[in-house]
Amino acid sequence: MGVRFCKDGNLVLIEVVYEEDIQLVMLPEEEPPPPPPRGRTRAARKIQAWWRGQLVRRALLHAALRAWIIQRWWRQALEQLLQRKRREALVSFAIRERAVVKLQSLVRMWRVHWRYTQVLSAIYLIRCHWLSHRCQTCALLRGHCVVTATHLQFHIEITNP
Repeated sequence: MGVRFCKDGNLVLIEVVYEEDIQLVMLPEEEPPPPPPRGRTRAARKIQAWWRGQLVRRALLHAALRAWIIQRWWRQALEQLLQRKRREALVSFAIRERAVVKLQSLVRMWRVHWRYTQVLSAIYLIRCHWLSHRCQTCALLRGHCVVTATHLQFHIEITNP
């Protein structure tokens, strides 16, 4: 058993035979392998270049697919945001329209009620004057009321029997 390390560019092996006896052995430098023949080198380089190209194309394809997935997700998120904004705008429009219609109906109801009270007070006034008239049996009092969307019409007829 030994420990290998490099000292001053040389590979050194330390072996411990006994605890007291430590030996330092210098290993010879390894010779590089002989170069391959010329034709095989060129073919190997072509194969390596082709394989590196395959790896680069695969990496680019994966990167493009990841980018496409992120873009699709982002477009979907924007579409959902746009739909949510449209829905909120529609709801707020419906609430405003409902409030406007309610307000218009309340104003119309108040105007019709105001006209009705005016006509009713006029009827009470005419009736009071008619009851105090001397000849109550000489004529009859007949009334007719027409209610439209914008007006309240009331007709009073005095007829002789």
